Amino acid sequence: MLRRCGSAAAALDVLPRLARRGERAKPVTAATRAEAVAELAALDRAGARLVCWGEPGYPSALAAIEDAPPILTVLGQGELLRRPMIAVVGARNASANGRRFARDLAAQLGQGGLAVISGLARGIDAAAHLGALETGSIAVVAGGVDIVYPAENQGLYDALVRQGAVVAELPLGTEPQARHFPRRNRIISGMSLGVVVVAVPGSPLDPRSRGCNDLLRHGATLTESAEDVLGQLGAQLRDAEPVRAVPPVTVPAQPPPTPSPASARELGWGPAHGGVPVADEAAVEMILERLGPTPVAVDELVRQCQMSAAAVATLLLELELAGQVERHPGNLVSLR
Repeated sequence: MLRRCGSAAAALDVLPRLARRGERAKPVTAATRAEAVAELAALDRAGARLVCWGEPGYPSALAAIEDAPPILTVLGQGELLRRPMIAVVGARNASANGRRFARDLAAQLGQGGLAVISGLARGIDAAAHLGALETGSIAVVAGGVDIVYPAENQGLYDALVRQGAVVAELPLGTEPQARHFPRRNRIISGMSLGVVVVAVPGSPLDPRSRGCNDLLRHGATLTESAEDVLGQLGAQLRDAEPVRAVPPVTVPAQPPPTPSPASARELGWGPAHGGVPVADEAAVEMILERLGPTPVAVDELVRQCQMSAAAVATLLLELELAGQVERHPGNLVSLR
């Protein structure tokens, strides 16, 4: 409409007439000036701002896609949107190895001159944001920029607002819904020079790796290090700005998510099966979701689960006795 009419005012004037011509059931009307002023005031109170398509601060790569959002809400360091970006995304139910690889890879890509963009989901997304906090991390969310989802990422969200950026297409106060996530994903890919989908180690025995293995089958590039990504991007990075690391931010530890009790009980846990008490089911679930067919270090489980070594050792022993976990040399464990 902007291209056709030449200005936003002209586009708004003609829109209701076009809607009637198309026999739209519900009328289309522009927001009133009072509504617009109220929204701008709310954005100002939240510390956020709007960036419109065609403005200098709008990401140039995103502007090139066919269905680029006309308006973005930006909270945090908006200058990051002018940097070359790489997306690092993956499963919410990610293994400990996958999370560690995502965090390390994001840190290395940041040092290579790229801002790392992801979706602020639990699992791989959160690990990627953490890895790139010091060099530039951008979260694109499926609701309003003021809505933290999932709630367990509150500490990470606060760190991103302070030294990264949070971006949304939808207005303040919008709660994420399932239909919003595909639209969110097009922004992530549209802003990025490339998308790294993390699934480590990609074992055919691990159902979490099926999607990524299918991408490889259809031509995706296998990535083992940041050099693999930077080499693929090549000339696109020659003009990248040098990275200035900012002081590290300590992300407050969040309470572990409360998973559905059914998932732990399906594996034989909970009082009904003579297993661990209900209070421990969340801890068991945290360990199980980080394990896969490929062995992972027990120390890494301790770090990611934010539990004591003794507590992790006790739960692993019970899982081993239940036939769910297998021990390997070098203090490694995997799902049986």
